[in-house]
Amino acid sequence: MKKYFCIIILCVFSGAISAAPENNILHLLFQTLKNKNAYDLQKQNHLDEIKKQFKIPQLTDIQIYNINNQLQQEFQSFKIDSAIFYLENNLQIAENLQNRECIYETKLTLSYMYWQAGKFFEALQLLASLNSVQAAKISPQMLSDYYEAYKRIYKYYANSQNDLSNSYFEKSSAYRDSLMSVINCKTKKYKVLTAEILTENNQTQKAAEILEELISKSLDASHDRAVLANILADIYKTENNIEKQKKYLAVSVVCDIKNSVKENTSMLSLALLLYENGEIDNAYHCLQSAMDDAVFCNARFRTYEIAKIFPIIDTAYQKKTAKQQHELKIYLLIVSVLSLFLILAIIVIARYLRRIAKIRKELYRTNVKLQSLNSELQTANLQLLDVNQKLSEANLIKETYLAKFIDLCSNYIEKLDNYRRSLNRFVRDGKMEELFEELKFSKFIKTELSDFYTNFDETFLKIYPTFIDDFNAFFPESERQVVKPSEILNTELRVFALIRLGINDSSKIALFLRCSITTIYTYRSKLKNKSLFKENLEEQVMKIV
Repeated sequence: MKKYFCIIILCVFSGAISAAPENNILHLLFQTLKNKNAYDLQKQNHLDEIKKQFKIPQLTDIQIYNINNQLQQEFQSFKIDSAIFYLENNLQIAENLQNRECIYETKLTLSYMYWQAGKFFEALQLLASLNSVQAAKISPQMLSDYYEAYKRIYKYYANSQNDLSNSYFEKSSAYRDSLMSVINCKTKKYKVLTAEILTENNQTQKAAEILEELISKSLDASHDRAVLANILADIYKTENNIEKQKKYLAVSVVCDIKNSVKENTSMLSLALLLYENGEIDNAYHCLQSAMDDAVFCNARFRTYEIAKIFPIIDTAYQKKTAKQQHELKIYLLIVSVLSLFLILAIIVIARYLRRIAKIRKELYRTNVKLQSLNSELQTANLQLLDVNQKLSEANLIKETYLAKFIDLCSNYIEKLDNYRRSLNRFVRDGKMEELFEELKFSKFIKTELSDFYTNFDETFLKIYPTFIDDFNAFFPESERQVVKPSEILNTELRVFALIRLGINDSSKIALFLRCSITTIYTYRSKLKNKSLFKENLEEQVMKIV
C-alpha cells in the first residue's frame, strides 16, 4: 500500500516538478539576490567612510570638491538624488573658484545625472551651455566626455522612440564618430565602440569576439564586466541566441548586485527575456527587483521603462499564481481523498495487526506450554535414563553376584560335604575327643568368612573399578581411606560399598559384616563428618559409576 501511495503522490505532483526552472545559469543570480541587502550595507559603509573626510578640520574648497567628487562617483549608480546633490555643490565650488576645467567636468557629469533623474530639459540646457566652449581650449579627456554625453543622450532618445532610423540615431552615430576620433584606438572604450559599429553592420560575430575578449580580461564582479556583459547580451539578442543572452545578462546582473548598482538595464532586460521564455515566476522576481532598485535610485527614466512593462508581467504572474492556487486546491482535494483512504487503510491494517498480535500471543502461550511439556519430557527422559542406568547396574550386579553366588554355593556345598566326611571319619574311628576339639574351634568359619569378603571385594571392584578413588575424592586429602597391602577393601569402604549396592539398612549391613549396629552407625557418622559433603555423602556415593 505504501508503494502505491508513493506512486499516486508522484503522479499528482509531476506537473509541479516539471514546472521547475531548467536554467541553472539563474541559480547563481538568485543566490546573489538573496544577499542583496548585505551588499547594499557594504556600499553604505563605504560611503560613510568617505563622508568621514568632511570632519577633517580646515578643509580647502578644492579638498571639499575632491571629496564631493568621490561621493558623486559612488552615488551615480546607487542613488541619483545624492549624486546630483554633491555635483551641484561641486558646481558651486567650481564657479566660486572660477576653475573652467572643474566647471566643464561637473556640468558634463551633472547633465548625465539629470538625464537619469528624468530632468531632460535641465540635462540638455547644461550641455547647451558647453557649446560655446571652444574644443581646443579643453583637454582631450573632457572633449571625449563631451562627445560621449551627446552620444548617450541621443541614443536614449532613439531607443525610447524604438526607431533606429530616425535623426536621433544619426546624431548619436555622428557624436560616436567624433568620440572615436579623439580617443586611443587601443583603449577599451574604442574597442567597445568598434563592436557597436560592427553590430549595427550585422557583423555580430566579430563584435562578440571583441567583447568576449574584453570580458575575459575584466575583473570578477567588477562594474566594467557588468557593462560589457550587458552589451554582449544585446549582440546575442540580435542573433536570437537565447541561452547566451540569458547567460550574459545574468553575469551583468550578478556584478551589478555585488556592486550595489541600482541604475541598471540588465535586470529589466533579463526579466523581459524570461517572460518571453515563459518563466513567469523568475521574470516577476527580476522585474520586482529592478523596480525596487529604480525607486531607491530615483531613476525616473528607468522607472518609466519598468512601469510600461510591469503591468504585463504582473498580470501574467497573477494569472499563473491564480492557476497555481487552483491547482493547489485540486492537489489538496486529491491529497485529502488519499489521506481519507490512507486513514481507512490504517484502520484496516490496525485491526489486522491487533488480530495478528492476538494470534501471536496465543502462539506464544502455546509455545510456552510446548516448552514446558518439552522440559517435562526431557526431565522424564532423564529420569528414564537414570532408571535404565540403575536397572542396567542392578542387572549387572545381579548377573555378577548370581554367578558368584552359584560358584560360592557350589564351593560351600563341597566344603561342607568334605567337612561332614571328616567328622564322620572321627566318629567311625571312635575319635570322639578329636571330634570335640574340631567342633570347639572356629578356624573353619573364620577362613570361610575371609574368603567370602575377598570374593565380595573382588566382585564389587569389577563392577565399580574406580570406587576407591571416587570415594576418596569426597574427603580432604588427610582424611582419605588407605587400604593395607593385604586387603582389597577395609571395613569403612565395605560399609559404603554396600550402600552403593542399595543396602542402606544399618542392621543388614551389620549382619553382613558380622558386627554390631552401633559400630555401623559409628562408621557412617564418622565418615560423614570428615567428608566434604556432610549433608549428602550417601547421595554422592550413589552417583559413583
